[in-house]
Amino acid sequence: MPDLLPESLHMNPVPQTMKMSSQRANSIASCSAASMLQLRTSEEEESSCEISQLRQAVLQNNARLLNEMLCQEIYKRVINCRGGWGIAGTPLHAAVSKGHLSCLQVLLAHGALVDCADVKAQTPLFAAVRGKYLDCVLALLGAWRETPTGARPTTAPPVLTAAREGDVEILKELLRHGAEVNSRSKVLLWTSSARVSSGPLYLAAVYGHMECFKLLLLYGADPDYNCTDAKLLSSIKQPKTVLEMCLRHGCGVEYVQLLIDFGANVYLPTLIIEKSTKQNEAVELLLEERGNPKALTSQCRLAVRRYLKKINKIHCIDQLDMPTSLINFLQHKQVPVTVL
Repeated sequence: MPDLLPESLHMNPVPQTMKMSSQRANSIASCSAASMLQLRTSEEEESSCEISQLRQAVLQNNARLLNEMLCQEIYKRVINCRGGWGIAGTPLHAAVSKGHLSCLQVLLAHGALVDCADVKAQTPLFAAVRGKYLDCVLALLGAWRETPTGARPTTAPPVLTAAREGDVEILKELLRHGAEVNSRSKVLLWTSSARVSSGPLYLAAVYGHMECFKLLLLYGADPDYNCTDAKLLSSIKQPKTVLEMCLRHGCGVEYVQLLIDFGANVYLPTLIIEKSTKQNEAVELLLEERGNPKALTSQCRLAVRRYLKKINKIHCIDQLDMPTSLINFLQHKQVPVTVL
């Protein structure tokens, strides 16, 4: 019987799996190319010259020129457009990334969107926090109060960044403007446990930022898991508590003491004793706390603070109609002792 196969098929054939892999690679490459082409809208493509000129005025910190340009419709209509190739954000992103407050104020006055995202889904607020520009952070947070919708700013990534960097002043302003103290990164991580142990309280502890750590607790951060998502917690076999992370990383007695004072469950963490003097002191404190009940005054303070957190008034303790000594006690401030 004659061989009816084409000559090319008598050669070593490409395995089917390799064909599929090649097809998949080509498909991914095509999708990537398509998504790159979509990074710019048609408006951004047509107005690239005007966008570039706005951006240059911002980078030169020329607020007067920027204001004159934005009084012209040709520039004002592209105020929220991203730049050309290799430029991820809007003129507002450019202003905050350099800490140019005057240009930031001009852009906001002419209607720049406060919560616009760049191609990395990063907001101007995130850029301001990352650059540690407190005045820019305040200007952006203030702009939200004036929006008709009154929408709360996207503060999860900024809070995480401020906690990790130890910028207590910026963190305080974010929390004062309603940022969530139990926020977590929305970036998909490999495991659920990683999502739980990546909250701002964990970051402040691991990076050794005591002031940020206490500030988060004062604003109502959950002292056990820094997470209030019951569904997420139930999906994890053995989630790591903040106490356990502090012990593992040798954060010191002061961190453990704060967690205990703010109501952490001392029976949750699994104790693993290592050859670390600092850790051993913290473990001793934890074991001592397990053997002694909390004082009634401490229990009352926890109950009041939990209720205030529940009604979203934890930041209003200093406005309560009660003696200053009690307010200081609720805020975990040292009460001065009067010597007779």
